[in-house]
Amino acid sequence: MEILIRNTSQQPIYQQICTQIKDQIVSGALAPGASLPSIRTLAKDLRISVITTKRAYDELEAEGFLTAVAGKGSFVAEGNMELVREAHLREIEEHLRRAAELAAGCKLSDSQLLEMLKLQLGEDETP
Repeated sequence: MEILIRNTSQQPIYQQICTQIKDQIVSGALAPGASLPSIRTLAKDLRISVITTKRAYDELEAEGFLTAVAGKGSFVAEGNMELVREAHLREIEEHLRRAAELAAGCKLSDSQLLEMLKLQLGEDETP
């Protein structure tokens, strides 16, 4: 499991850990039932506080992404792909809402905004 911490990020370190673990679960890099490094091991590897790592694991467990087994460690929760999908849909909706606000501030029409989205998706159908 690879996690990169960016000190220049506006996102707190525990959230960076959460986001990257969620992304690895969605991509299949971390399969259901996969074992995660212990809190202490991950903290040591990332050179961060054990408290920060524990907060990330606790949050992931509260959101249903991880299961903690006393004396054995933390594991990717079984059958959580629908949870992951819902979390990503909410994030996409928030980004789209923000894009719509920015477009309105720039006086872009709906069709211009849609055209920009199509370009990003690689679906520009103009000859």
